Amino acid sequence: MDTFENKIILIFFTALGIMLGAVMIGSVAALLVKEPPMAVMLKLARDMKIWAIAAAIGGTFSTFEVFESGLFNGEVRAVVKQVLYIISALAGTQAGYYLILAVCGGSYD
Repeated sequence: MDTFENKIILIFFTALGIMLGAVMIGSVAALLVKEPPMAVMLKLARDMKIWAIAAAIGGTFSTFEVFESGLFNGEVRAVVKQVLYIISALAGTQAGYYLILAVCGGSYD
């Protein structure tokens, strides 16, 4: 079932997984090219945030379409749902970012 609660949880963990997966695979690539893996992990964590959010909510165009139909057709409920989906993706991305910072010993900027 594709309920609202299920989708919120799925989006959160998708964003978290994108962050952690990209950074882990990126650190392997850093080893292959003889770069410091921790520094690369921190840089990737900062760079991947917006992409993890966009991917977790299923791309940006569908979100804009829902905003457009919600605002111009009076479907406020659809707009609120999209905002909550974006907040869930942001939370998952930030959770992944903080986990990576904890592992790498980076600073919270």
